[in-house]
Amino acid sequence: MRNAILALLVICSVVLGLSENAYSDRRGYVWTYEYLTMPRGMFEVEYYLTEQQKDINRSVPNTWKHQVELEYGLTDHWDISMYQRFTHSNTEDESTFGYDGFKLRTRYRFAEKNELPLDTLLYLEYIRDDDFKKPNVLEGKVIFARDIGKFNFAYDQILKQALESDGVTEHEYAAGVNYEITPRFKIGVETKGNYTDDKHYIGPTIAWRSNKFWISFGVVAGLNRRSNDLEARFILGVPLL
Repeated sequence: MRNAILALLVICSVVLGLSENAYSDRRGYVWTYEYLTMPRGMFEVEYYLTEQQKDINRSVPNTWKHQVELEYGLTDHWDISMYQRFTHSNTEDESTFGYDGFKLRTRYRFAEKNELPLDTLLYLEYIRDDDFKKPNVLEGKVIFARDIGKFNFAYDQILKQALESDGVTEHEYAAGVNYEITPRFKIGVETKGNYTDDKHYIGPTIAWRSNKFWISFGVVAGLNRRSNDLEARFILGVPLL
């Protein structure tokens, strides 16, 4: 399985030399979705690496999550994507790495930027765990965003529903504000959390793009004892067509 991940990273590296531009689904945040969809007829590959550190005073336990996503623009306002997920977990006794399942996602935005009082986007995702004993999950988001000058503001209201008769419902959120220092470089602050489990985080995010790819990186610290002490995420996006 590790060889498969390495092969996917090599493919992404090769594609970097083939892409003509990176103006497709460039992310200014790593947890918060903005008012963006893939342009019609364009593909993009994205690689996510997320670390979760329960206690920063101890090297273990920790978890590293890998996601590889393929996106496609059905129209200029509607896109679809598929994720493949892998997890690497470390404890004092063992280290495990394996396939973690897949996700299917679609997004739809209602208008062009700044045509509505708040730019509004709908997001729907189906999550299938590799362990078939676990329930399927349906995740919905309503995304509100606004650009004011060089500032961007975004808020995601998130609902997760386990698809079984007594399935758990979770209410989550993600929000951010960033500032465009140059057309290639943004800095910001991002917060995320889970209202149901009372977990909350905040931290800085940076985003940069070239003409062939884009990257975003963010780190958040837990704000209470229920939260992990530290979480970090890196995203690489490479347009294919």
